[in-house]
Order: sequence, then C-alpha cells, then structure tokens
Amino acid sequence: MDHLLSIFNGISRPFSINKTKNLKNCDGREAVEAMAKDAKKNELILITSGTVNVDRSQNSASVFSKRGQKGLNQDCCIVWEEFGCQEDMMFCGIFDGHGPWGHFVAKRVRESMPSSLLRNWQETLIEASLDPDFDLESDRNAHKFNIWKHSYLKTYAAIDHELEQHRKIDSFNSGTTASTIVRQGELIFIANVGDSRSVLATMSETGNLEPVQLTLDFKPNLPQEAERIIQCKGRVFCLQDEPGVHRLWLPDEESPGLAMSRAFGDYCVKNFGLVSVPEVTQRHITSEDQFVVLATDGVWDVISNEEAVEIVSSTAERAKSAKCLVKFAVNSWKTKRKEIAMDDISAIVLFFHSSSSSLCDQVYPSLSLSSPN
Repeated sequence: MDHLLSIFNGISRPFSINKTKNLKNCDGREAVEAMAKDAKKNELILITSGTVNVDRSQNSASVFSKRGQKGLNQDCCIVWEEFGCQEDMMFCGIFDGHGPWGHFVAKRVRESMPSSLLRNWQETLIEASLDPDFDLESDRNAHKFNIWKHSYLKTYAAIDHELEQHRKIDSFNSGTTASTIVRQGELIFIANVGDSRSVLATMSETGNLEPVQLTLDFKPNLPQEAERIIQCKGRVFCLQDEPGVHRLWLPDEESPGLAMSRAFGDYCVKNFGLVSVPEVTQRHITSEDQFVVLATDGVWDVISNEEAVEIVSSTAERAKSAKCLVKFAVNSWKTKRKEIAMDDISAIVLFFHSSSSSLCDQVYPSLSLSSPN
C-alpha cells in the first residue's frame, strides 16, 4: 500500500496535510472530485474566454470563443492548469457540438472529460505498478504514452456510453468533437475525435516558424474511415449542392448527413460506422516548439495551418492570441464564405515556454496585423 500511495506524492502535494490524509482514505472518484473542486477554487480551471498563466509554471494559455450565425454557440473549451495537482501538467480541450442538442452534448463532454481521464490515468498507473515486469525507468516515455493511451481510450469509451444513457440529454441525432491535449513535463499527449484540429508551431532550421498538424480531421471520405463505414452498411457521399463535402448517411435514409466519421453521441449512426475511438499520439516538446493551437472547424474552414501560426506569432500580447485568431477567422468567413452562415469559432493557444515578448519581430517582422479590440 505504501508503494501505491507513493505514486500520488506529486498529485497530493498542493493539498493541505489534512486534505492529503483524506485523499489517501477515499476512492479515486472522490479524490479527483476534490482536486477539481480545489482547482476551481484556485482559478486553475478556465471554461470561458480568457487566459491561464500560473507564476510557477512555464505554461500559459489563451482562450476565445465567438458564437456564429446558426443560433446557440455549440463550441466550448476547458483549460486546467496543474492538472491532477501536478505543477508540470496541464489539460486543454476543445469541443464542437452539432445537432439540436449539440451544445448540451459538448458541455457534458467538457464537464466529464478531465476528471474521468485523470481518474483512469491514476487507476492505469496503479495497475501498471502492480505488474512485476513493469519498470517505469526503462524507456520511460514509451511507458508514459502507453499509460495515457490506455487512459484516453477507456475515458472516451466510458463518456460515450454515459451519454447514451443520459436521461436529460438526447444524443441520438446530436454529438460533439473532442480535441484534447495533456502536457506532462516535456511531453504532450494528444487525443482527437471529429474534425476539430490541433496544430503545433515549431522553429525550422532556417529560423522560421512552421506548422505541424498533430491531429487528423476525421472526415467520412478518409480511406480507413470510409472502409469502416461501408463495412458497417453506412454510406458516404456528397450532396449535389455541396461538392467536396463528404457526409455519413444511414443505409436507407437521407439522414443524418454527418460531416465527420468520429464523434461522441450521434447514436443514430453508431451501428453504421461512426465511432468515438480517439487517435492518441504523443510528442516530445523541445526548445524549438513554441505553441500549439487547438481550434474548431470554424477556424480551419477559412484559415490554413500556416496562417494560424502566422497570426498567433504576430500577436503582440500572448493573452490576446486566441482572440486575434478568432477575429481573423470571422473576417475570413465574411470574404471567403459570405453566402454561408458563419459557424461558431473557438480557439485555445497553449504556449510552452515562459516569455513576455511576441515572436513577431523574430519571425514575421514585415507582417502588419492589428490586434483585436
């Protein structure tokens, strides 16, 4: 038991002595709930537009969301600094709901995801430590990835099952994407479902910032996705007035026309190829890696990866970087898609290194971009 409790030394560190004793005597769910409550009290969890920048951490994050022209804003975000009460960890998640209940689904997933993931991570870590062949010190990064991957897969499956059973949220024809990142020290673990996207900005050998797309946009026409859908009797095709927009359809009905192949919810097509299984990857963060942008398709439909990196890099104040990116997306919708109702637009920018200055003068000295009001 002492060996198992030692695993959580870092987790319980920020709590008072009494709280730590209580944590050791309660189950995983209660411990995680206590951590979340404490994080909210100390303003370490952000679920609205704003910034997170803890003095003792190198992490800083800028968040901004703007409602589109289709009704309620179905996008939502979360940033949890000192995730799991560990100073070197942060959780970021962005969710894009769709369908009549999409805003409820997205918020429910945002509410459930961090705590569920943290609890599963703790349990997986304990299970691994009980394996006599487990040696965290040998190939440490590989072990960390396997533990986080297992935790993510378990979490996404559990959340999707809970949504289906939820008494107050109708997810039969509604769902949400989920693009999430956990930073643990110099590693980031990325999990993605749907077509929200995460893009890394890294310095090239020539001294220019370059984008590295960390996630796939899970569209129904991707070969591996289309194959699964067809095997499950679902259909993939474009409508005549939407050339190039591939959608997922039921075998014998012209519905639901879902423009993604993975999502939480949408149980009307869960038996016909739609899944909620995330793609889980990792990356080692170096001094060349500057920040990562997590954004809903309201950004990526009108702004390229290169443009997103350029816009963030050219923003004078980090705290305004997400707002600046969203503002440029709004303007791009007005010029590039003026005949289409603007989608909800949301972004998180997670910076990896503490700095009070912008990269603008170093990377894009000739670029003239006005800051948002």
